[in-house]
Amino acid sequence: MTRSEQAHGAPRRGRRAAAALAAVAACAALAAGCGIRSTSVPVDAGAAPSRMPCRTAPADTTAPPQGSVSVRVYLVCASQLVTVERTVEVDESRSGALLVAQALLSELQRDPDADERRAGFSTGVPADLRVTEAHKGDPKGTLRLSEQPDDLPAEALAQLVCTYAESESLGSGGPVPLGGPGNYPPRKYLCTSETKTLPPEVPTAGT
Repeated sequence: MTRSEQAHGAPRRGRRAAAALAAVAACAALAAGCGIRSTSVPVDAGAAPSRMPCRTAPADTTAPPQGSVSVRVYLVCASQLVTVERTVEVDESRSGALLVAQALLSELQRDPDADERRAGFSTGVPADLRVTEAHKGDPKGTLRLSEQPDDLPAEALAQLVCTYAESESLGSGGPVPLGGPGNYPPRKYLCTSETKTLPPEVPTAGT
């Protein structure tokens, strides 16, 4: 190689090295730009998931004592209605509707046990609420409460309606006719999927 070629080759190699370094720097800048950039605009990621499991330990598989029956009642957990299993001292398949209704109401009024509380359950049914038989002229299957149903807290009425609706002796999934202590006619309340999410009011048949 001549001196002239050597003299001209060095700058070219220098320029190529500088270009390579510039390319590396550009790639690094692009790679850094691939990260998540901060933003001043708030992002709605939805409600935080509830930490309440809303599940209790598996129920005892042994048969309930004679004269008792296993039932499901609706309690409140994570702002919705969820069933729990209870054992009541009344045979739902043999007892009259009023006895069953009274037993289920007592279960709804009872404070959740330690296991249920740890799972996040609570109840809104007033402790002084009572259920009695229908008035003369009421439709078949009507139950009368010691308080006008629509005057109850929405969650308490929803608990009561859904528990009664799914009782074999009372509702079997259909409308639950409930009235208050006065002469107002009873109304047929529905347990729907919306009812179980605790809406402002419990729907009635025909609405």
